This record gives sequence, structure tokens and C-alpha cells, in this order.
Amino acid sequence: MIIQQPQATTITDPHEERLRIQTERLIAYRDDGPLVAVLKGVFGRGVSPVPATLLAIAAIVAMAVGGVLTEGPILLTPVLVLVLLAVPTAPHHHLGRLDWLTPPLLRAAEFLTIILLGLATDTPKWLLFALIYVIGYHTYDTVYRTRQGIWPPQWIFLAGLGWEVRLLIIGAAAALGVLTPVAAILTVYLLVLFAAESVTSWVRLDKESAALKAQADQDLEQTPEEAAEQLTGEAEQH
Repeated sequence: MIIQQPQATTITDPHEERLRIQTERLIAYRDDGPLVAVLKGVFGRGVSPVPATLLAIAAIVAMAVGGVLTEGPILLTPVLVLVLLAVPTAPHHHLGRLDWLTPPLLRAAEFLTIILLGLATDTPKWLLFALIYVIGYHTYDTVYRTRQGIWPPQWIFLAGLGWEVRLLIIGAAAALGVLTPVAAILTVYLLVLFAAESVTSWVRLDKESAALKAQADQDLEQTPEEAAEQLTGEAEQH
């Protein structure tokens, strides 16, 4: 079943409803995974996401410029910094003036970390590009769907591991010197998962739209007498 726009549990005024949908969109764009789902309740209202994410990016850039990202356990450090600073921002209301920057900042931090760790471990550049492309496709698909009022199911974010678990896997693999095979497996897994779910959802939506259009065309072609007979027949069946 296609997931439509999250429904409000109670009737609210239009302004509150717009704010609710805005928050839901930004949370979907964050692409949080199972670790955030488990820890989200621990952080209360959460911390402001933009300053925390910018601080994490600055720390990662400083490590790269300082030349400390060489080999071994140190390669896990940028991932831990980002996770420790950005995960507590998940429960935040995301209604601040600059909170719309949170998703692109998280994607930038994720992609930057992947590139830095890949270069540090001599991972093939084409593989890094493929991994980033697959994650970027998932992000684009999520944004496009929500703008059409069609929301991806929650399970796809959990199965897609979220930015935090993906980076923890990549960081651990880099620290152990096995990033190339792990990145290859992760890329194939995410490609199959995201592509299959996306194609299936859009095909189902097209079928539902075609069925609704066909029903509407049929209703327009019916004479008043035929419509009355159809309603009478349906009433008798019940």
C-alpha cells in the first residue's frame, strides 16, 4: 500500500498542520536509521540540529586538514564525532528558522566522511561514487515522493540503515582495513533495496491512479438510470 501524507490524530488549525507536515518532511529527509529509532527517546526534546551538525563537519574537516586520518582505529573518529553530535538532534522539533538546513548538512557530512575514509584506505573512487550515488538516489526519491504527498514506508529507513549505521559500518571497516569489500557489499545491498522498493511503490501508484481514472471515466459515461441501477445493486448485496 502506498503511504500517503501522515494523518493528524486530531483536527488542528491549518498553521499547526503545516508545521506538523514540515517537521515530518525534514525528519524523513534526515534519513535516520535504527540507531536513532532506539535512542531517540533518550534525548528528550533533543538539541538544535544545525549548530551540532556544523560543529561535527568542522571537526571532520579539521581532522582531514590535520592529516590525522591515516590508518587504523583513528579512522573511526570522524564517524563517532558525527554520531555523538548529530544523533541527539533527532527528537528536535525542526521548526527553527535554519532547521531546513539539517538534511543537506547531514548528507554533506555523510558524503564527506565516506570520501575521506575511502581516500585514506585507497578504496576505488568509482566504488565511493557508486555508494554516494545510491544514497543520493534514495534521498532524491524521498524528497520527490513527499512533495507529491506520498510518503515512503518507515521500514525503508530502518532497512536502509540510516546515515548513522551506514557510517558506523564504513568507519569500522576503514579502521580494520577492509573498507573496499564492505563498501561493495553495502552498495549492492542499498541499490537493490532502494531501487526495488521505489520501483514497486511507483508502479503500484500508477496502477492505482489508472484504476481511479478508469472508474471516473466510467462514472462520466454512465446514464443516470445506469448509475441508479448500480447503486441499487450494491445496496442489495449489502
